[in-house]
Amino acid sequence: MSDKSKITTNAGCPVGKGQYENSQTVGSRGPVLLQDFFLHEKMAQFNRERIPERIVHAKGGGAFGKFVVTHDITQYSRAKIFAEIGKETKMFARFSTVGGERGSADTERDPRGFALKFYTEDGNWDLVGNNTPVFFIKDAKKFPDFIHTQKRDPKTHYKSPTMMWDFWSLNPESLHQVLILMSDRGTPDGFRHMHGFGSHTFSMVNDKNERVYVKFHHRTQQGIKNFDGPTADKMRGIDPDHSQRDLVESIERNEFPRWTMYIQVMTEAQTKEFPWNPFDVTKTWSQKEYPLIEYGYFELNQIPENFFRDVEQAAFAPTNVVDGIGFSPDKMLQGRIFAYPDAHRYRIGTNFEQLPVNRCPYMTTNYHRDGAMRFDDNGGSAPNYYPNSFDGHYEDENYQGEPYQLDDATVGYFDRNATDKGDEDHYTQPGILFDQVMDDHAKQNTINNIVGAMSGIDGPKKDEIVMRQLCHWFRVSPRLGAGIAQGLGVDVSEFMPK
Repeated sequence: MSDKSKITTNAGCPVGKGQYENSQTVGSRGPVLLQDFFLHEKMAQFNRERIPERIVHAKGGGAFGKFVVTHDITQYSRAKIFAEIGKETKMFARFSTVGGERGSADTERDPRGFALKFYTEDGNWDLVGNNTPVFFIKDAKKFPDFIHTQKRDPKTHYKSPTMMWDFWSLNPESLHQVLILMSDRGTPDGFRHMHGFGSHTFSMVNDKNERVYVKFHHRTQQGIKNFDGPTADKMRGIDPDHSQRDLVESIERNEFPRWTMYIQVMTEAQTKEFPWNPFDVTKTWSQKEYPLIEYGYFELNQIPENFFRDVEQAAFAPTNVVDGIGFSPDKMLQGRIFAYPDAHRYRIGTNFEQLPVNRCPYMTTNYHRDGAMRFDDNGGSAPNYYPNSFDGHYEDENYQGEPYQLDDATVGYFDRNATDKGDEDHYTQPGILFDQVMDDHAKQNTINNIVGAMSGIDGPKKDEIVMRQLCHWFRVSPRLGAGIAQGLGVDVSEFMPK
């Protein structure tokens, strides 16, 4: 039995001999005829092959795999995905750079997106984070401005160190993430050799409707491997697709990468005693005070057969949570709840969750109808409104637990640095990271990386930006500030203790 098939149009009509490669003409040398409909179809399809690239996380790779429960955390969450030890759930993961375009190099100095989609029986759970536990900003209103600085200058269309450092120097809340970015952790050696984080604070609710707050951690079992700055720069030219190639080839060798998964847990009472705002994504929780609790691992073991179908059209959103997992007052998380689905509706279409890689494998019920590319039954003849007297569908009153109070707060526009305890302290934790966590080699590499990055600052505001940022670095650590100043050739003797 031959596995060959006849070539057809998109409508299934046969394409005859010579019609696939030759346009229909008047005689062998004559003009092409308008009636050659297959010519129109080929060209029109080709013109529309590209969808808009992601505004952020445009360059990336992904794979399918499985999540396996290894430890019991049902005391914290009633989510069915955690129901019993040994339970397996199919999943999909996508890794990415953040600021680069779709054709950029994998080894750019950049955070890495770390997005996980779990196909659970209660719906899809998307855990959309980065390879860092913190982020540059704490309020989503700043996000468009921040991303503009990571893209291209509107006049020259160059990447602009001036834009980046101007923004960072005006937003010292970015220091913790910038310090991580400027260390060798900013240039990981492939996707397999980096940790992942949910970054935000989320909540969990158990079967007694008791709520705790959690942070998610995913630790690579392959071991951490980073490039130093010069090696990362060299790899851009040698293999700009290094991370994707490494992921594909490791899975093809049956060396399936794994990450061990943990949570940190904070009670509602503890949130009131925490020295910083526990919902601030620019801050971490001490692992000594809030130790990592292991609950499972995930393994990637299947490369998609078609990259565009599954990786390019994959759409992750923090809105996709399941019963037993919820949100927190994290302002960046709250902003992403709107921004992510909105971006997917623009980029892929309003029915993006009907695509195979995004589709919940279990029955879904709602009253959404119509829209471009609606290729299921579109609700058939059932009512398209709620409530109605016909279908008997109902809302789950217990989903995400009972209502709860978060202090006696007033909704409004507040200066959070002035009202929330600890929010004005942007220096202590980066200082601990540099002075106490990094060894001398890592410290010098970090200083060199920062000097190299800040050396690109130019224009009439150069001195102002440099001095403002240096003030921040000195507040983080005198040794860090002095090393950077020396590398930039800036005399800072007036700042040094007498």
